[in-house]
Amino acid sequence: MIRKISLALLGLALLGCLVLGFALWKQHAALGQPLALDAPRLLEVEPGDTPSGLFLRLQNEALLEDAFWLRLYWRLNLSRQTLHSGEYQLTPGMTVRELIELWRRGEVVQYSFTLVEGWNFRQLRAALRGQPKLEQALDGVPDAELMVRLGKPERHPEGQFFPDTYHYTRGTSDLDLLKRASARLDGVLQEEWDRRAEGLPYQDAYQALVMASIIEKETGVPHERGEIAGVFVRRLERGMLLQTDPTVIYGMGERYRGRITRNDLRTPTPYNTYTTAGLPPTPIAMVGREAIHAALNPVPGKSLYFVARGDGSHVFSETLEAHNRAVRQYQLKRRADYRSSPAPKPAPAASEETQ
Repeated sequence: MIRKISLALLGLALLGCLVLGFALWKQHAALGQPLALDAPRLLEVEPGDTPSGLFLRLQNEALLEDAFWLRLYWRLNLSRQTLHSGEYQLTPGMTVRELIELWRRGEVVQYSFTLVEGWNFRQLRAALRGQPKLEQALDGVPDAELMVRLGKPERHPEGQFFPDTYHYTRGTSDLDLLKRASARLDGVLQEEWDRRAEGLPYQDAYQALVMASIIEKETGVPHERGEIAGVFVRRLERGMLLQTDPTVIYGMGERYRGRITRNDLRTPTPYNTYTTAGLPPTPIAMVGREAIHAALNPVPGKSLYFVARGDGSHVFSETLEAHNRAVRQYQLKRRADYRSSPAPKPAPAASEETQ
């Protein structure tokens, strides 16, 4: 009797080993199988999706076999593994084991979006709408409400976002991306403000940001940023009008069609620095760190004027006479109605500005 029981137990043990061996073989084969792909494709994993459900989905799409063994493998070995939602890149020749490694690492597809120095907020919003993988949470939301959602209800949106390349995954919202760009701008501006030169004519860091946006739009040659900043700072200190074309263009809005006329220079807007003293009320574009640094560390000197040479660089002058000579040499022959940084006029009195 004991002998029969022993033989029976031995037989069960052998059977168990065979079953276990068969299961391990099936799992190994299932994990090593290549996905049936002829071309790359994306696998979208939504919040709440499970590996078991994904294996069944892929089997139903005839991309793999033996989903049962794969589900069992995950349950026995990776049950505590978090499955990150997003998009996973599948490629021809990829095995199921390699796919599982993507899931384990959370290696979802990353997209990039670049905010360009000198863009205005209208251009930024248009570019965001052109990102199909971004969730468009701000579609139709007015600018003022957008700033409320960013936690800056008192701020105008212009210039509040740092130009850089931002990476994101499918399901990220345009609001999420703008929050990152806004926080980055705040950090960079504070860092540069803490390292500013002494005696600058700014009441706060925001005014320095406004100045930086003008420098950003005026500068075609990076190494001239500091010198251009010096011209504008000296003008502010002397009560001279800034008289910079980019502020006129910004104030014109959609009326701008590629050129400005003398009448445009004389037409008051809150941003026209030919008619209004001091800095504009807000930035006129997004700015990089270099422009912020220049605004807060202007190059010392005596120049009060500059005119474009036509190659992106400028001629700087200390006197009106020298400036007019440069204008005649570099501008009047090219375009008779154009002047860069024209002769200053007395700043209007405060009472005139409010009329």
